[in-house]
Amino acid sequence: MEPDEPGTSAVATEIMPLAFAKGNEKYCELCQREAYLQCAKCQVTFYCNADHQQADWVGVHERICQMLVSIRSMKDIYDPAVRKRNQLRKTHLIKICKLVAQSKLSEGKHEEALPAAHCCLQTSIDLYGPNTIQLVPAYILLAEANMGLGNLAVVAELLSQAEWAVLKNPELGASVQQQLHRSLGHYHTSVGNLEIALHHFSNDIYFACEEYGLDSSATTKGYFLIADVFARQGRTAIVHSLYSEVAERWHKHLNSLLETHQQHADSSVSFYEKAQRVEMEEMLRVILEFEQKQSRRDAALIALIAHNLAMLWFINGDLHKAQDFGSTALQASLQIPKHKLTEPIQELLQQVESLQTEPQPGSD
Repeated sequence: MEPDEPGTSAVATEIMPLAFAKGNEKYCELCQREAYLQCAKCQVTFYCNADHQQADWVGVHERICQMLVSIRSMKDIYDPAVRKRNQLRKTHLIKICKLVAQSKLSEGKHEEALPAAHCCLQTSIDLYGPNTIQLVPAYILLAEANMGLGNLAVVAELLSQAEWAVLKNPELGASVQQQLHRSLGHYHTSVGNLEIALHHFSNDIYFACEEYGLDSSATTKGYFLIADVFARQGRTAIVHSLYSEVAERWHKHLNSLLETHQQHADSSVSFYEKAQRVEMEEMLRVILEFEQKQSRRDAALIALIAHNLAMLWFINGDLHKAQDFGSTALQASLQIPKHKLTEPIQELLQQVESLQTEPQPGSD
């Protein structure tokens, strides 16, 4: 189940102190300070001021408001059946908050990602207890959100907590280890510890290979991030080689996506897939700009990257961008006699042109 679509705007009411038993004070959902407002819809979520209430509403609360009613107003905690249902609800809530936070992070909306990441952490603590391995994904989400906002001291504390949980649980799966090393790499890149960052990004690739396979597209972000570190060090030849590896892996993956898209044109796209595609577009765009700025351009690589972007935008339904990148790819491929991509690029451009000339529904 995906998060609900955004609906009506946030509404808050003042807390009536006498409505709660003594010793049952309410605290702000975002900062844990004393609360003076409550959500007028669910009435189980509290805030210190209107700004925090609005930030939470935009960030995640609008999607989970009614879910919280059953979770936070449970009465009979000693009934095993009720407790089990509540645990399932919390598990689902954690999943939704994680997806929302990941999506917003992929779009660069770090401030909006904070409430979802925070709710993910607090619900995980409530469900699994403090200092448990299940909290690591939430720590990482919060760290990534704060990284984008420049709160590096907060990032260091969150990643330290995540590392401590991992050290106590060596049997932890490769997927979470990969996420942790990626976040640590981001942090050390931000503070200028480039050699340490390279170490963590290498581990990112190692655990991605262990979890998803050597040829998986899941490893591409690790290669991309290592290339960024080498670019900061001025080691252009290595950057070029790593970007080639990223482009080749994405090309294989996008060809597969394109085939699936053509077979199931009306299929919906999940929250995760949307976030993945945003991340993919950003990486490919950065790589293309880098290669186009080189004094000695590699026409074959430019054709490969631009073809990737053309396929991606075609899948996303933006025919104008698909045509623009397809034209760039074709121009580059034609510089190389009998280049293997020339024909696939031409076929994609023909599909784009065909769709652009189709009569729209309702037109005369």
